[in-house]
Amino acid sequence: MTLNLNGIRSAAQKGFETWANDSAVDCMGVQEVRAQAPDIDGRFDRVAGLRGHFHLAQKKGYSGVGMYTRHEPSEVIAGLGWPEFDVEGRWVETRFDTPRRKLSLISCYFPSGSSSEERQAAKLRFLALMTPHLRQLKAEREFILMGDVNIAHQPIDLKNWKGNLKNSGFTPEERAWVSDLLDPHAGLGLVDVFRQLNPHPDQYTWWSNRGQAWAKNVGWRIDYQFATPEIARTARATSIHKASRFSDHAPLIIDYDFSL
Repeated sequence: MTLNLNGIRSAAQKGFETWANDSAVDCMGVQEVRAQAPDIDGRFDRVAGLRGHFHLAQKKGYSGVGMYTRHEPSEVIAGLGWPEFDVEGRWVETRFDTPRRKLSLISCYFPSGSSSEERQAAKLRFLALMTPHLRQLKAEREFILMGDVNIAHQPIDLKNWKGNLKNSGFTPEERAWVSDLLDPHAGLGLVDVFRQLNPHPDQYTWWSNRGQAWAKNVGWRIDYQFATPEIARTARATSIHKASRFSDHAPLIIDYDFSL
């Protein structure tokens, strides 16, 4: 499962922990934790029987990612080694290395560029750095990259696509980056696992708090699970949980049938 929490304390007040416990998931990638270590320790370091691993932002009340796992990872990597973005808490990678496979489960929060031209430029720098990083990672191990990517890939992935062609999150540059990520010939050859299983329209994971976006399902699909092909082939079912609401995003759940 992956979910942008829009604040872990806020999501907890809305029943996130109870739902996660009832869902019995094995792995939860969370983004926009918006907390510091003292807020996590002894309170959110374990959720639904899963142990949390975090990369938190230096700025209070901002960004931060976590990965909750049922199995103890072989190694945890917090950050990407990119100072500009590591201070914002955007990457935590849990590695599971066994004789059978080398697997990484990653929670990542891509920057949003909607607030200013400067932030959009930072977002594009992040994407440019991410491509070779993922290429190298794919050469070494299997992985599932889950998180809030802040990009809707195709017109099917947002309700009002014609009105957003020039807006951050749906610009040609950002959409081309996702296309390259998924291209098995000239690109990285990752798989958008949700779309592998669900080709239908009106499947969104984020809704603006303005107007009646949630009620009218005027949303964007900007939360993903990108997987290497061998892992993607084991995906059996997917769902977007909308029966309860913990955030302005909805949990994206995918069932995989593989063992470590």
